[in-house]
Amino acid sequence: MKQYLLFALVFLCAIVSLSAQDDTEEALASIETQEQAKQFIKDKYAFNSKIFTFNEEKHKSQLAKALFTLDKGQVKTEKTAYEKVLYKILEKSTNPYYRVAYIFLDGNTYSLESINALRETLIEKYNNGTPFSALANQYSMDKNRKKGGDTGWFTVGSMPAALENAIISNNHVLEDIYTVDVPSKQWYYLVFQSHEPKDISEIKVLKIVEPLE
Repeated sequence: MKQYLLFALVFLCAIVSLSAQDDTEEALASIETQEQAKQFIKDKYAFNSKIFTFNEEKHKSQLAKALFTLDKGQVKTEKTAYEKVLYKILEKSTNPYYRVAYIFLDGNTYSLESINALRETLIEKYNNGTPFSALANQYSMDKNRKKGGDTGWFTVGSMPAALENAIISNNHVLEDIYTVDVPSKQWYYLVFQSHEPKDISEIKVLKIVEPLE
């Protein structure tokens, strides 16, 4: 009798677990927007789910590569001995990205005359063979100097507006060097066009983690 009750209890737990998983997958099928996904997280999975973005240029893991092969709305499921993880593609997009290197010079520290003279000297040094990254590391007056002035890939809205507009709007060719001034903030730049703009794919993914009983 005890063995029968134990078997029945295990069987009942398995049914409840499968039912819960089916409910989750059914709910996932109805989610189409980030707003719906956020509400789903808030209502049911506040502690073990999230929405995140994969960028095809930055994220090279096997998981990222697999998710990029899916279409919007599709779900990828992974299982371990302890949990099931579901990934649903909420959005897929391709956006223009930009990348330069720059040297920042602070007009609150040096006069504009000194800054212009220094920029001319730096351009001459570059033309004579000194790498722009070395010049940025030595002369730039912000933390980005540690990266040789490299911005990394960025999209619209990520940089100070005046600098961003100059980078995006003026159709500079590869390896151009140009100046950007923001007198209202006393910011002065020497910019090196290190990369051509490129379109980069991104996906927004809803991740749900369910323990397996």
